[in-house]
Amino acid sequence: MDRSKDQSYFLHQLGQAQLSATKFPLGELLKRDVRQMALEAGLPTAAKKDSTGICFIGERDFREFLGRYLPARPGEMRTPDGRVIGEHPGVFYFTLGQREGLNIGGVRGFEPAPWYVVGKDVAHNVLYVDQGTDSPWLHSRMLWSEAAHWIDGAPPAQHFACTAQTRYRQADEACEVLVQDDGHLEVRFTRPQRAVTPGQSLVLYDGDVCLGGAVIAATDAPLEQRFRANAA
Repeated sequence: MDRSKDQSYFLHQLGQAQLSATKFPLGELLKRDVRQMALEAGLPTAAKKDSTGICFIGERDFREFLGRYLPARPGEMRTPDGRVIGEHPGVFYFTLGQREGLNIGGVRGFEPAPWYVVGKDVAHNVLYVDQGTDSPWLHSRMLWSEAAHWIDGAPPAQHFACTAQTRYRQADEACEVLVQDDGHLEVRFTRPQRAVTPGQSLVLYDGDVCLGGAVIAATDAPLEQRFRANAA
């Protein structure tokens, strides 16, 4: 199996009914071998570049695509301690951990180091940024999810250890999962995780077996905790 092309992260919402009627004819092949087979068969796609980004929108600017549905609403870019260092075109254009597209030049009083998105206060339209890919503002150790979907129809236990991914192609990370009475999950990771983002999927694994997953609702990242406290 080509682990670099594993699609289970995106397929974790399937159940036994769908999987029993599904076949993956290329599942045991490496992509380079599939390309060689296509070349030998004279297929024009044999050397086609891998698709990246959001494949269903085609080769177009991501901001232009979103702008058709979400009106631009510029706002302030601030450091976690509240200093305004620029303006953003809309918080929905950015995701946690993002570096590209911030357009922050040299800022007086700061080192000439890259800036990263470390928080999004959507209610006040503020984008928070910090320097350094390992900024402590980007890290969390716990998350809470919406109700989980289990491929076998039920969780393996109410409290169990497994591994998890919070984004596609992430290395499996050890964690403990507590299944709450309403089906929501509380997940504690063995080590801090970078840029875990509410709204994205948490997918759980037992070795090579995908158990299921859920949409991330919240984390204990420092800025997110601050936003919740201010809203209370």
